Amino acid sequence: MLVGRDPERALLAALVAQARHGTAGSIVVRGEPGVGKSALLDVLVAEAGESTVLRTRGLEVEAPLAFAALHRLLRPLARLRDQLPTPQARALRVAFGEDEGPSVEPFLVGVATLSLLTTAAEEALVVCVVDDAHWLDSASADALLFCARRLGADRVAMVFAARDGAGERFEAPGVDEHALTGLGGEAARTLLADRLGGEPAEDVVQRLIEDTRGNPLALLELPGELTQAQLEGAAALPDQLHLTAHVEQAFLDRSRRLPQQVQSMLLLAAADDTGRLDVLRRASERLDLGEDVLQAGLDSGLLVGTPNAVSLRHPLVRSAIYQAASDPDRRRAHRALAEALTATGDEDRATWHRAYAAAGPDEGLVDALEGVGARSQRRGGYVAALTAYERAAELSTEGSRRARLAFAAAHSAWACGQAARAQRLLTSAREGTQDPIVLSGVARLRGHIEVNIGSAPEAHRIFVEAAHAVHALDPTRALETGVAAAVMRTFGADSGTPLRSDDLLAATAGDDSARTRCLRQMLLAMTRVAEGRWSEAVAALDLALDIGEDVDDRDVLWNLGNAALQLGDDRRQQRFYSYALSRAREGGAVTAVIYCLQRLCFGHYTAGDHLALRVSAEEALALADSIGQPAMTALPVAWLTLLAAHQGREDYDDLLLRLEDLVATHPLGITTDPVHDLTRWAMAVRATGEGDASDALHHLAALRMPVIARMAAAERIEVASRAGDAVAARRWTEELAVFAEPTGRPWARSVVAFGRAVTADGDAESFFHEAVSSPDGVARPLDVARAELAYGEWLRRNQRRVDARQHLRHALEAFRDVKAVALAARAEQELRASGETARKRDPSTLLQLTPTELKIAQLVSSGMSNKDVAAQCWISPRTVAFHLRNVFSKAGVTSRGELARLDLT
Repeated sequence: MLVGRDPERALLAALVAQARHGTAGSIVVRGEPGVGKSALLDVLVAEAGESTVLRTRGLEVEAPLAFAALHRLLRPLARLRDQLPTPQARALRVAFGEDEGPSVEPFLVGVATLSLLTTAAEEALVVCVVDDAHWLDSASADALLFCARRLGADRVAMVFAARDGAGERFEAPGVDEHALTGLGGEAARTLLADRLGGEPAEDVVQRLIEDTRGNPLALLELPGELTQAQLEGAAALPDQLHLTAHVEQAFLDRSRRLPQQVQSMLLLAAADDTGRLDVLRRASERLDLGEDVLQAGLDSGLLVGTPNAVSLRHPLVRSAIYQAASDPDRRRAHRALAEALTATGDEDRATWHRAYAAAGPDEGLVDALEGVGARSQRRGGYVAALTAYERAAELSTEGSRRARLAFAAAHSAWACGQAARAQRLLTSAREGTQDPIVLSGVARLRGHIEVNIGSAPEAHRIFVEAAHAVHALDPTRALETGVAAAVMRTFGADSGTPLRSDDLLAATAGDDSARTRCLRQMLLAMTRVAEGRWSEAVAALDLALDIGEDVDDRDVLWNLGNAALQLGDDRRQQRFYSYALSRAREGGAVTAVIYCLQRLCFGHYTAGDHLALRVSAEEALALADSIGQPAMTALPVAWLTLLAAHQGREDYDDLLLRLEDLVATHPLGITTDPVHDLTRWAMAVRATGEGDASDALHHLAALRMPVIARMAAAERIEVASRAGDAVAARRWTEELAVFAEPTGRPWARSVVAFGRAVTADGDAESFFHEAVSSPDGVARPLDVARAELAYGEWLRRNQRRVDARQHLRHALEAFRDVKAVALAARAEQELRASGETARKRDPSTLLQLTPTELKIAQLVSSGMSNKDVAAQCWISPRTVAFHLRNVFSKAGVTSRGELARLDLT
């Protein structure tokens, strides 16, 4: 009987009811040990009605086993796996050790879990119950939390129960929480009376309630440690009745009153992470513990069992018995369990028990742990791999092998977000070997860590030195590392350490593969960019881009996009970023997806496609939030801030504050300068809209990245001119001309002509004409619109109002399309001054879609099914249908055919 939990029962019942009607929900119930979290979950399951109930729990000793808890949860849904997309079904098989194929991204396991839950929800309400979530293995926790954040219009309810104590915090950002506290006075009295078959003395009741703070487990267990006289008030109570410590001690005292063999059985159960009766029996046989001993443990009440499972009655019993045991006794128990698990074929669990039992170096065990690490990595269980490799390194006596294992552990640490631990392991690896290949790998990982959360110039130095160190032994590896250094240099991350690119090019001259030829041309192109040799850089890049059409390597593809961005090839930078994004989506590589979405924003902006910009930035932001990586939200937030400034949206100030907080609290690595520059640009746009050209000029003059300075060139030049700083306007115009002439980029030539027009001392018309006459599809439309507006203003000032109107109309339409309110208002005002009134758009024709609705509408309009859209957006088909109904309602259409005829660009 559950006493005194009516509010919590109502809360969970409402969560289940909403899910039953198609609105998914998730919650974390937090509380101290013994407060009744598990009992509450039991009642939830009992009252769930007709539903599919999935249960699992975290086990402290199971932490090194990737996806162990998730496997138990999803086992009842195994029959539905064949309905999943092939990559997702395979990801689950690999994660659960059923397939030994190529490695999978852990994120794809989360996507597959989401698909499996939502597929099951098509048949019936799904209630997922996760107890002891603070002990979940990291891979299971990440997959389940991803689902909790991505569920939408789905009949799924997820409830996590977790301790809320030091060192046991279950971090679940984005999921609702409820704190479960002790029972109130009346409920506590009821529980005590039920436990004792009557009420003890009033002062004893008060003392027990006060000291236990209403903790149900303590109220049930502590009276058993008191004498009858103490309960009746005839004898004094102990001075202290500390909650957890005293309850654990009570359990421990009870176990120590049992025969030694029964205590050994309890320790065996405490060390076991399977909960399987057959495993416990096999292990107990190896310790000469018979069925009578097992029965005595069950009779004691400290061990509970079913026909197939057995466990200690509460996590506090487990921790009390295991922690109090001597090291030799614990090792003995683990050895017995290792032998039992080997007999059942569960080699990974057996290896971990052997590791817990090890008292010193053991190269055979090192071999086994290295195998566990490799399998864990292949399954996407990076925390498990980290633990295995690190333990293997501790047990190895051979120096170079320890270094290799430490490097493998560092790689897994970085993959699961433990940067500081990765850096410590890399230091250990560097100090333990002289192998140049291993040291090269160590250097590349050190560089990648610096790129993301440290100093980008330091990363450049590390990459350069690593490329030089290994180029004689592994030329291709050296070339890859050299390209990374060269690309970073073009983005302003230059340590001053010279890269001997000619050596790297010469060393790979004999490798005629498409990938290597592409890398060689890319290295040449980026080296020439850094040297300012633009025409040679463009020639090399064009070759690299042509070869890149035949390369299917995500890293190469996005570096081609980076190179195209540097050299202003708008069309092909979008093409290769899109290729890389497609590969990343297929593989479920969420961090790569976020990276590509962030980079696609550059091209969306230059193309004047602000809707696509918003969709990409919002998706990148949502994904970064869903995997708990706040630093990765900074660049998407910066793009959204710039967009809000252009569109005069009310969320500009909130976005700017969020951005400032992210910059202040998280290291941003290579994205530091882009984030700062986009922030400055956004502030300049806002200042311009408010008529403060001087403040806008201050922000635009502070831009540091050449790529962003070129993107903002037209705005910088015009703001400088309007602020009366003709010197700055001319300087920026000529700086761009140095890029525009040798690269031949039409958009750059157009902006240079615009700059010369607004800074001309005499007749500017030929320059204006050149600025607005660039062929469609090669100039940047917003730059052309800005030039059209300035040209129209110039014509009107020169009493050519009829000629001005055409240019002003074009500018107005372009600014309205992207909702650039300040520029549109300026164009409207000029058009009125020319003698023509701008036609107002009918607001009813403008679809007010959310980014998610817009993305779904675009995908559906392209002919994709709900299932296909769900797979691409990593949501469920029901959630797609929910958003699509909203789109239909807002657009006033009733079919996909009608939707396809709408302008959703």
